[in-house]
Amino acid sequence: MTSERFQADWLSLADTFWQIARYILEDDAEAEDAVQELYLKLWTGRDALEGIRNPKGYGITVLRNLCLDRIRRRSRCVTPPELPEPALPGRQDEAVDGRERLAKVLDAIKSLPDRQRNVLTLKVLDGLSYEEISERTGINYLTLRVLLSQARAKLKKMKI
Repeated sequence: MTSERFQADWLSLADTFWQIARYILEDDAEAEDAVQELYLKLWTGRDALEGIRNPKGYGITVLRNLCLDRIRRRSRCVTPPELPEPALPGRQDEAVDGRERLAKVLDAIKSLPDRQRNVLTLKVLDGLSYEEISERTGINYLTLRVLLSQARAKLKKMKI
């Protein structure tokens, strides 16, 4: 495949690829990295691209897989939570406020619909990846993302 043909067939799709990567990864910089990785992969295997009839569809499929790999890698590198500071004299009020706030958050989570609460709990509290949640619940990846987004939006509206 010539450079000109590669530019015409593949580079013209850069904005579309970036928007899809941005949707999946929810991060501008990581989306750019994923699209660059896609183009590197396509360019190194450009001779095999001759038979591709639908560059957009093929590119989206490869990009989706690259993004999912990035999400999996990111979920494996979870940093441990910070240890709480020891209670110091005069800070008991803050500790009580913290407990009250935690109780409000837990009540708000309990008020969510079952599917949203389940997905939120598995993702945030258990730290599972979308793939692991999908395997446990049987819910597909995009539906998981929507449910998690809806749950977070409802919690924000509650202004806990």
